[in-house]
Amino acid sequence: MLSLLITTLSAQPDRWQQKIKYNIDVKLDVLTNRFSGIEKLEYFNQSPDTLKRIFFHLYWNAFQPNSSMDVRSKEMGKTVLADPKKNNDGLDWDARVKDRIGRLTPNEIGYQRVKSVQINGVAQLLKEQETILEVVLSKPILPKSKTNIDIVFEAQVPLQVRRSGRDNKEGIRYSMSQWYPKMVEYDYQGWNANPYIAREFYGVWGDYEVNITIDKNYMVAAGGDLLNAQEVGFGYQQAGVMPRPITGNMLTWKWQAHNVHDFMWAADPTYKMITRTTEKGPLLRIIYKQVDSLENRWQKMADTCAMAYPLISKSFGAYPYKTYTFIQGGDGGMEYPMATLIKSASIGTAIHEWMHSWYQMILGTNEALYPWMDEGFTDYSSTRVMASLRNQPGFWHEASYKSYFSLAKSGYEEPASTHADHFNTNYAYSTAAYSKGAVFITQLGYIVGDSIRDKILLSYYHAWKFKHPNPNDFIRVAEKESGMELDWYKEYWINTTKTIDYSVGDIAISDGKTGITIKRIGKMPMPIDVLLTFKDGTQELHTIPLNLMYGVKPAENTMPLTVHAAWRWTHPDYIFTTSRAVKDLKSIEIDPSMRMADVNRSNNKLVIPD
Repeated sequence: MLSLLITTLSAQPDRWQQKIKYNIDVKLDVLTNRFSGIEKLEYFNQSPDTLKRIFFHLYWNAFQPNSSMDVRSKEMGKTVLADPKKNNDGLDWDARVKDRIGRLTPNEIGYQRVKSVQINGVAQLLKEQETILEVVLSKPILPKSKTNIDIVFEAQVPLQVRRSGRDNKEGIRYSMSQWYPKMVEYDYQGWNANPYIAREFYGVWGDYEVNITIDKNYMVAAGGDLLNAQEVGFGYQQAGVMPRPITGNMLTWKWQAHNVHDFMWAADPTYKMITRTTEKGPLLRIIYKQVDSLENRWQKMADTCAMAYPLISKSFGAYPYKTYTFIQGGDGGMEYPMATLIKSASIGTAIHEWMHSWYQMILGTNEALYPWMDEGFTDYSSTRVMASLRNQPGFWHEASYKSYFSLAKSGYEEPASTHADHFNTNYAYSTAAYSKGAVFITQLGYIVGDSIRDKILLSYYHAWKFKHPNPNDFIRVAEKESGMELDWYKEYWINTTKTIDYSVGDIAISDGKTGITIKRIGKMPMPIDVLLTFKDGTQELHTIPLNLMYGVKPAENTMPLTVHAAWRWTHPDYIFTTSRAVKDLKSIEIDPSMRMADVNRSNNKLVIPD
């Protein structure tokens, strides 16, 4: 029994993680859109390093004229894309931001002002750099130690521009994301003190206790569990229970969330709630602004999301929290732990945002460095779930491939490994993160086989949940499940912009056999599947492994698979043979499954005339 336990434990990847506990009390004035807050933190330095300074995110300082986000948006908006259909009538800026930040008035801007940071009662030296606060410690934080940190801060909720804010287009009063001084993540690569420019997030796993005091007429929704439901009411209380009458004009909502890396909430006086149970899964809450004409759409979205959960958990792993909440708010769809902001009852957007719970909220990759591991995996999985819900057979990911092909041919492509904030264009970032990232997973199925790819996704989830995996962590899981070497795939697909292009070449007779030449035109090598169709209606499926794989995928269907010697990546041509005569051939087709992202499929099939 002991040896079995040791074997099991050693099979689990281990990486130290920082830990934090937040206790936050805030009081929001709905007349001034300002609030004051107190944070009491317990920070666990589980690293082997001595920390002489710490950092906090102050995201809302981005929503001020001449901020880095403002200037960056305007600069990117000067780029005129070659194809005006790509984005915003040919201009590259984010249509939600554009130059709106520069036009905010003093009572519309956002700010977060930290008035003091104390450790053990001692005030610390503060250095604010827009959206990053550096705290120079009077006494270093030692390895394997716990530190108590007290923060006093105040904030003004910005007019909704990007993700968070007040009074969005749908009329939601408050979308409260990135609303508190948030500890920057320190990991094996050091501090990740990324200024808030435009992109995604990264955070410390921790526990949250959050008390929100607000006008008693406002309903609050959040990514967490409500502790005083019987007191606040608004439909959160148990059926048949009447909340006590509220004395005074304010009401305090007490929330908690465990083992998450952020906390988001929203509030509006016209919110309404729908709930749905799921099979062996979380309670779903749908919080939306009460508009009678839209009621049926929200009900349908609720039903569909509940129906989707068994499909999600079977393919991607079980959701580990008790609740998940879809909250109307924000500027489109934006994911957070245990909840998402969503502007309308779009089922596709809802499923996409929920799938972020797996690839960002539970696995928690560093989105600044590896946005394709979140957005791409999420795009792949949500597309797959939607196709299953609609009973759509066949190839589901055509849109992702088309989007990637367009970028690859545009001249704007940069490696998917580029830091999210440092892409030259919004167009290159979004397509690399979403589309090329989704193709990475679909095409992996072409390399190792779809059934093996599915095992990889589940094993990846179970091995790396709550551990901030990086690209190599995923590849190592894929290698163990497939029995192949796959580092070459990551290097070519993620770290370069080299493209795949293969063509059917010459046909010749040699030693009584038919020899068929396949040519590699693109610079990225791949294993090759070739389907031979004969005039009598029979077919042969041939596969040519890439020598860098040191393995070959299993047959994926009932058709016999002929495996040939590996194609050395240095060689541009490869000849394989069939025992059938040339006169019997009707067509030769490279990759009939369409899963290989060949940028020029016009030369992939040769039809032989009679």
